[in-house]
Amino acid sequence: MDQFIISLDKALRVIAGIAHSARPSPALKVADVALDAAEKRHSAGLMRVNHVGEVCAQALYDAQGRFSRNPVTRQQFSQAAREEEDHLAWTAQRLVDLGSHPSVFNPLWYAGAYAIGAVAARMGDAQSLGFVVETERQVEAHLASHLEKLPVRDEKSRAVVEQMRLDEAAHGAAAQSLGAAAMPAPARKAMGAMSKVMTTTAYYL
Repeated sequence: MDQFIISLDKALRVIAGIAHSARPSPALKVADVALDAAEKRHSAGLMRVNHVGEVCAQALYDAQGRFSRNPVTRQQFSQAAREEEDHLAWTAQRLVDLGSHPSVFNPLWYAGAYAIGAVAARMGDAQSLGFVVETERQVEAHLASHLEKLPVRDEKSRAVVEQMRLDEAAHGAAAQSLGAAAMPAPARKAMGAMSKVMTTTAYYL
């Protein structure tokens, strides 16, 4: 019951947008530049997508850590989740700065990601870690594309996305070093298709 209450409390905080970063946002190091309405709208759409990704990351890591039987693996999930909370806070702040809002579907994204994480964990640590490796690979590629899509003048968002990209690569490498199993091609393609639906929807809503 205690674990259930803790998980529920975390879910509610994430969905409500309550996150605290241990590291200062990279955006703070960049001078503020006025963006026009179109630039703000486009940056906000991209950062909303990134925020959704971090909502899902919290759910995935919480589920995978909770159902893992290996204390080393659980510790890795816990550490990665802590760094991902930085990303959650950074992207939430950028949405505020851009005069926008998180996705209205965050409760749905969180619930779906938690279910997927629980299933992955039940398959065993090697498969669960393999899921992390593939997820981080796809997220890293997605963030790299955002570095190209963001308005040229929005250096603040670009600084946030670049640090996120570096962190995601490190999380994937850490999971790989713990003995991740390679995911089959059909599973990788399914993950990509699901990600496409999520990112397309979250850009607008």
